[in-house]
Amino acid sequence: MTLYYDPIVYKVTEEEDGWQLKKLLQRRLGVSRKLMSRLKLTEKGITLNGERVYISVPVKSGDIAAIALEKEISEDILPQPIPFERIYEDNALLIINKFPGMIVHPTHGHYTGTLANGVVHYWQEKGEMFRFRPVHRLDQETSGVLAVAKNAYVHQHISEQLIAGKVDKKYVAFVHGVPDPTKGTIDGPIDRDPEEPHRRIVTPSGYPALTYYSTLEAIGPASKVELILGTGRTHQIRVHMTSIGHPLIGDKMYRKADSEQEDDGDRWIQRQALHASELAFRHPLTGKHMTFHAPFPADMERLERALRAMK
Repeated sequence: MTLYYDPIVYKVTEEEDGWQLKKLLQRRLGVSRKLMSRLKLTEKGITLNGERVYISVPVKSGDIAAIALEKEISEDILPQPIPFERIYEDNALLIINKFPGMIVHPTHGHYTGTLANGVVHYWQEKGEMFRFRPVHRLDQETSGVLAVAKNAYVHQHISEQLIAGKVDKKYVAFVHGVPDPTKGTIDGPIDRDPEEPHRRIVTPSGYPALTYYSTLEAIGPASKVELILGTGRTHQIRVHMTSIGHPLIGDKMYRKADSEQEDDGDRWIQRQALHASELAFRHPLTGKHMTFHAPFPADMERLERALRAMK
């Protein structure tokens, strides 16, 4: 027997009287072509007044259109009792404060011990069926807010907001020195370093990349900086801050080994001092604008205390 999540429903208005059901689902519920095709293949995927119908039928004022997604699980992810911090959860979303050092999703060579393994186990223990669908990624060593969608519809809608630049993502980092000017925009194309392909560099032939930074406070030999991404290139914040002479504290990949800045806080943290502090977007089901915050993990707090002691 096929199991379904609770349906997403919409009541047809007078203005929409006579529209094709397909048009209604696309314009009012934002159902993509890909998801529409998927829904058509299931018995309860698309209904009108509780009955399965063709998406070409006209709707009338007062009709109830509904879509229902099949319940899923991540069959390729091994459930493991790995702790993680929940910021928020409802029937559509799971918002997590990711710990530093935690890989988000299993990859070649890392099939276990990831956030996905822990989340799948958590859902299994609650008797819930969801597929692990992170709507964005954080580097292994970056901590902070991470959003996980509980079904394809929710994932589609947040992904569309990301592409349209309607998702606000804020980061806080500790960098060497004090940026001058203290607030600005870094517009520098990014691509792979031809000499070290695992690294990224700013290069005229790279992909467009935009980062907005604002110095929150100069602390001893370093600065606490807020960053907002205009694009989402790999290692973007780390590469851009290094390009203006202010690499992230603890970033062994991008800071210069012979730099005089090397010991200005690096000994207090074992990773790049970067934290995804805030994430905001429109909830795909309620339409409500929601903002989520993640407090600093212990290593970032320890680093900040150490820097203040250097004043």
